[in-house]
Amino acid sequence: MVKKDVIRLLETIAVYMELNLENSFKVSAYRKAAAALESDERTLKEIDNVSSIKGIGKGTSAVINEFIESGQSTVLKELEDKVPNGLVRMLKIPNLGPKRIAKIHEALGIDSLEALKKACQNNEISNMPGFGNKTEENILKSIDLVISRPERYPIDKILKFKTLITKTIDEMDQVVQYDMAGSSRRLKETSRDLDFIVKTNDIEGFTHHILQADFVSDVVSRGDKKLSIEIEHDFDKINVDFRFVQGDEYISTLQHFTGSKDHNVKMRQIAKAHGEKISEYGVETKDGLKTFESEAAFYDYFGLPFIPPSMRETGKETEIDISEIISEDDINGDLHMHTIASDGANSIVEMVEKAREKNYSYIVITDHSKSLIVANGLSEARLLAQVEEIKKINAQYDDIDVYSGIEMDILADGRLDYDDEVLKQLDYVIAAIHSSFQQSEDEIMKRLKNAMDNPYVRHIAHPTGRLIGQRTGYPVNMEALFDYAKKTGTVLEINANPKRLDLSSAVISNKDNLFTVNTDAHHTDHFDFMKYGVATLQKGFVHKSQVINTMNRQAFKDFINKGKQSDINE
Repeated sequence: MVKKDVIRLLETIAVYMELNLENSFKVSAYRKAAAALESDERTLKEIDNVSSIKGIGKGTSAVINEFIESGQSTVLKELEDKVPNGLVRMLKIPNLGPKRIAKIHEALGIDSLEALKKACQNNEISNMPGFGNKTEENILKSIDLVISRPERYPIDKILKFKTLITKTIDEMDQVVQYDMAGSSRRLKETSRDLDFIVKTNDIEGFTHHILQADFVSDVVSRGDKKLSIEIEHDFDKINVDFRFVQGDEYISTLQHFTGSKDHNVKMRQIAKAHGEKISEYGVETKDGLKTFESEAAFYDYFGLPFIPPSMRETGKETEIDISEIISEDDINGDLHMHTIASDGANSIVEMVEKAREKNYSYIVITDHSKSLIVANGLSEARLLAQVEEIKKINAQYDDIDVYSGIEMDILADGRLDYDDEVLKQLDYVIAAIHSSFQQSEDEIMKRLKNAMDNPYVRHIAHPTGRLIGQRTGYPVNMEALFDYAKKTGTVLEINANPKRLDLSSAVISNKDNLFTVNTDAHHTDHFDFMKYGVATLQKGFVHKSQVINTMNRQAFKDFINKGKQSDINE
């Protein structure tokens, strides 16, 4: 458990209290406690007594201590029992917060989206004080989006669905081997459903176990070869297929159901040229059916290198030399992460220790800058104090370099959040846009170019600001961005957070710019995001030589010490 877990609990209790029309002072107490804990720069382990923190009272400290000790909250459980589930679901409607939801429930007795929709259609909402026709229209439009099941889910949601399934499968004795297949295994930005290949000698036992899970909302079909179910998580539903394998065909089945249609067509063409045929059961040769012990052996049989699942998209991957395409093993460091100093969950030392577990040779600590108040951004004094702290921490390690940095806001008018006198004291500076997304493309490009012109800004983080499935980001002239980055020697980031994957694989394809792939970690667990960013680079056919955090320890140190160049080719 980390401090972020406790903060999330306090904020959740505040929301449930509002939905239950609790006293506003009680609600405020939980929000103040969450804010106080957020602004305290100690980790949860370093806080001996939470009640000693200004803003945390006797009642909230008791809730915190119970949660730390047991992982449970009596207060939250009681509120969950009181608040109708339909009201929680209404929180998905944009701009309809808990207070307004509670008012609607109290006035009209509405406790479901379906009932809310009917009330809007009957103009009951617009007749309530504080609402109106426009609000009612917006609620009605949003309800349809919330109720309707999307055609495809973003990868971040797919991973949450996956976790539900894999936790259950991992408990089973009936399973010999299993893997996710389909577009989800290829780490596409969005997927329609989930596919699993399962090797088991007890199909009936597997089926029985899965169907007992709380997340199963419907059984679509069941049989000896495939089980299809519908699962639900956080009011979202998706179909999941389990394809059963009992013999040596496991690898062939996995390969077949992982590749896109185009990839599989290309592989069948290659097999046909050899007078053979590929199926989900193996390769049909003149000597009979051939199966494989690994996917690497499958591709090697056709004279191809192992093609990572993420690259099995267009068929082009079978025609080119992919030996220089980046892999996760090439990554030697992470250049974008946050600590408890801003909005992260862990200390600098904890981030360093996690990086060492990943066998990284270097990391850069890049907390948020002062203008991002919501993320507890660092003032000049706090930033420079952190620089000194990082120097001391770095001196304690001989197997990893810890560099000081910042994720600095590019303000709405194009100015940067710190002046050069501060920036020159840092090892590595990232610039990013976090506000005024509604500006025109010209205004956005002016901001980005102004940052790239700065002699201390080494890279632009998540350059379009998109969140997959939630927002498209701000308007960017991509060609101008790539050209200006090369001109100024500025590196462009692929943000590996599965909510972002920004820049996207489609955008970076066939570009010869320098890139960096980083997790933007706000928790030590987030270091595992790296594989999603690497998959994005692989889909874009980016060579490892183009990615600066594939540099070895000394090369990266030289890169840091050399400083930003006006011409990266000189």
